[in-house]
Amino acid sequence: QVQLVESGGGLVQAGGSLRLSCAASGRTFSSDVMGWFRQAPGKEREFVALISWSGGHTNYEDSVKGRFTISRECAKNTVYLQMNSLKPEDTAVYYCAVDFYGRMWSDPKEYDYWGQGTQVTVSS
Repeated sequence: QVQLVESGGGLVQAGGSLRLSCAASGRTFSSDVMGWFRQAPGKEREFVALISWSGGHTNYEDSVKGRFTISRECAKNTVYLQMNSLKPEDTAVYYCAVDFYGRMWSDPKEYDYWGQGTQVTVSS
């Protein structure tokens, strides 16, 4: 059974940094795409970034470009989200998810499994 476990969230001041991790298990992820999404209170879940396991191809939501970096460590089946220059509007629960079909899409409905989420709070 596929499991995705996020960690690394917390409270940080504006301008600070956090690194989120997503440990994946339960299948061979070589053809998959991993995504990071976030959901703030009262808002819909939104795309943040994605990466393909096989080639490391990435895509980012416009508001995080230049501040966030997604990467993967294949030997550990772990995906990271390095978040720098954090802003109060980045406050949300952050989720990782896997798309078994490797489609590089940003629509959360296209993802097959989700982690439980980790809270990120950025104070002003």
